[in-house]
Amino acid sequence: MGQNSRIALIAGDGIGPEVMRVGVRLLEHLRDKKGLPIELWSLPFGAEYWLEYGVGLPDAVFAEIRDTTRAVLLGALGDPRIPGHEHAREILFGLRFGLDLYANVRPVRALVDRHVPLSGRAASAIDICVFRENTEGLYAGIGGQLRRGTAAEVAIEEDVNTRLGVERIVRAAFDYARREKRRLCMSDKSNALRHAHDLWQRVFHAVRSEYPDVPSEHLYIDALCYELVRDPARFSVIVCCNLFGDIISDLVAALGGGLGLAPSASLHLGGTQPGVFEPVHGSAPNLAGQGLANPIAMLRTVGLLAEFLGAPEQRAAIELAAGQALEAGECTPDVGGSLDTDAAGDAVLRRLR
Repeated sequence: MGQNSRIALIAGDGIGPEVMRVGVRLLEHLRDKKGLPIELWSLPFGAEYWLEYGVGLPDAVFAEIRDTTRAVLLGALGDPRIPGHEHAREILFGLRFGLDLYANVRPVRALVDRHVPLSGRAASAIDICVFRENTEGLYAGIGGQLRRGTAAEVAIEEDVNTRLGVERIVRAAFDYARREKRRLCMSDKSNALRHAHDLWQRVFHAVRSEYPDVPSEHLYIDALCYELVRDPARFSVIVCCNLFGDIISDLVAALGGGLGLAPSASLHLGGTQPGVFEPVHGSAPNLAGQGLANPIAMLRTVGLLAEFLGAPEQRAAIELAAGQALEAGECTPDVGGSLDTDAAGDAVLRRLR
């Protein structure tokens, strides 16, 4: 196995190990039956590791991930025993910022009609890919607190937007829209955030001029939320800042059937850095150990990973198998079935076999 085929596995917390177990079975299927040249490398990081050793992601392990892997598959992070989420930030932000994974790509395609929560809308109306800027904005961690805990407390969070950061995510979204023959919407709040989002406006119009073949529009973020509910079929590719992308991608996920079905990838498009692939749903510690976690978001995330490794046909096969399992009702209770996590995963894997 070459270094570019090594996949680091971080199961994490809550339901993370349960969905990771299903994801690993799919990866083994792709390796053993489909010839995808991958080597799996399991890592122990998460809340338990933090509580025992006081570290989220050791520097030496980060360097090894950076230098010897092609991707990281992440289960979920978050544990009530660490209310400040220090370990999650160290792992997630360490990978995201350390590898400069500026593009958080969240595709949402509804697989069956009954999962679309809008009256009269079919699954075909929901096929949207959100491009979220992933290394700047309000998530850059710049700010501070003054007179903490007093009646005069002041808390400041800085919104960081650079020309480089804005242009590369907008251009990545346009490239994808051109390649896939899709429409694009850039969303901001430039009527209120006059400095930061004026930059988004200027970059959007400059880059837009280079893609005359891509239908594109701009909407303020509040108008976009309204229009997504009113007419989701209008949208195909959405690009926006870090905070807005985080929020809007969950709204879009709800339109596609829920967070239990939603995959994501954090990438440095055009670079050689490993990508980080994770289901959107989070660790859901209240569901852990009960077999209630929906594995389809993880399976679809592995599909994104397969496509990243140069096997888009495997992603298409996973999407088809997941849709068939959902249509047959062979799924977890959150999407209308009665199976537990492992059985729901097997329902998809059986169709792939």
